Amino acid sequence: MAAPTSAPLTAIGQGPGDLVVQAPAGAADGLLLLFHGVGSSAEDMAPLGQLLARHLPRHWVVSVRAPEPCDLGAGWQWFSVRGVDEANRPARVEAVMPGFVATVRRWQAKAGVDAARTALLGFSQGAIMALESTQSVPALAGRVVAIAGRFAQPPRRASAATVLHLVHGEGDGVMPVALSESALRQWQALGGQATLDRLPGLGHGIDARAVNAVRRHLTGEAR
Repeated sequence: MAAPTSAPLTAIGQGPGDLVVQAPAGAADGLLLLFHGVGSSAEDMAPLGQLLARHLPRHWVVSVRAPEPCDLGAGWQWFSVRGVDEANRPARVEAVMPGFVATVRRWQAKAGVDAARTALLGFSQGAIMALESTQSVPALAGRVVAIAGRFAQPPRRASAATVLHLVHGEGDGVMPVALSESALRQWQALGGQATLDRLPGLGHGIDARAVNAVRRHLTGEAR
């Protein structure tokens, strides 16, 4: 469940874990953290970070690797999907959320960027973690962008300090677009600000339309 890797990878700080795609000299305007899907890696999301970094020249951009080797094969995972269902998913996410939050805060400290200027961008399982972090720490980030994602369970609170942007392919057979539609309604019903881009014909993945939707959101460009 990886993002496309057609763009050349020129990340700095490349290593076995997180990849720093962009680190501006001097004070940064913001921090963008990318979180991959299950069975994927930081390298797979780095090209997306590269594309976005071109429009965010004063931002730190980091592709974060999940902490656990995937138990279904190659790659990494935030939590196991072996036997996962609606009943046990919330507990699995809750168990690993402290480490996720600690990773965000570590990069905020490294970049010298506060929560209001932090954006979390997740794909698939990474999107679940980014969305659910809003329930664990209400003001962890100013923006959460979820591509082909969902909440692990219906949100219980919505912080005015965090704006959600959901991007979902209408042809997604892994996580149906209805999950993002529900997340949008639920977040707004709780008083939160959220938007949704539905992409006709897109399955469980990221295409140029998804990249452009994310770029517009992160840069404040009008639709």
